[in-house]
Amino acid sequence: MDLQRRIVERAGEFLVFAVTPPRLSADAARAQEIADVTAERLRPLDLDALILYDIDDESDRNPEPRPFPFLPTMDPAAYLEDQLAAWPTPVIVYRATGKYTEDELRSWLQRQDPDRLLSVFVGASSRDKDVATTLRQAQQVRRETNPDLLLGGVAIPERHIDGREEHLRLMAKQDAGCSFYVTQVIYNLNAAKTLASDYAYACAEHGLRPVPIVFTFSVCGSMKTMDFLRWLGVDVPGWIENDLRHSQDTLDASFEHARATALDLMAFCRRLGLPFGINIESVSTRKVEIEASVRLAVELGNELTR
Repeated sequence: MDLQRRIVERAGEFLVFAVTPPRLSADAARAQEIADVTAERLRPLDLDALILYDIDDESDRNPEPRPFPFLPTMDPAAYLEDQLAAWPTPVIVYRATGKYTEDELRSWLQRQDPDRLLSVFVGASSRDKDVATTLRQAQQVRRETNPDLLLGGVAIPERHIDGREEHLRLMAKQDAGCSFYVTQVIYNLNAAKTLASDYAYACAEHGLRPVPIVFTFSVCGSMKTMDFLRWLGVDVPGWIENDLRHSQDTLDASFEHARATALDLMAFCRRLGLPFGINIESVSTRKVEIEASVRLAVELGNELTR
């Protein structure tokens, strides 16, 4: 309950790690093997929570060829229940709301223990996508079914670059019941700082207490991984691309950029008085990149006041 208490109290300074469930084609034995390896790798990190992503095909959002093929993955809720039931910390389960009917969401929510589980609802990847349940409808179902279950929303700093309206979306989601936000992977420090600043000052102007923003960081061990990050909508500044492209060790250079960006953003949020968390993920399934992500979580976790 410590994570939930800190979120409710707007305290922040927590560490989470995000993973993607195994491919849908994996049998139960293989899925359990992956879960056991994941648990063994992450237990020493002293995480405040584990995030399980709900992967959806986003080709409707980006018509460019996807650098890595889309492969359906297991339902994160089922993966948690069947293979990760012994995981010791709270778990934040993502829900791509468009994939589920209202009845399916309601049934799932009714079974969840708010002391054990939190959720992040993700809306459609584009306005043209056919969905079973809209984000707004899903938020209402949560209010009606399990209002004590803490709900998070997605924050996208890149979306704030042009119109500078992402902080208004965050405030609207807060009004709809969101208690925290999780960003997509951050490489553009200026975009993240501007979003954090606009959100913090807008909350002050409207007499609101800002909720924690969990900033996501990941390493990039190859230019193909960087291309995939860009396909996902992550803004990689040109000077960072140049540095990674011409570095003798792309992974090491990426690690240093992610670490420096995170430390700068953490210090900035402390000056703002904005509660925050740190989320680490590995975009790639390559072992060397996963291990570098774990090392990044160790270093940044040591910098948090917990």
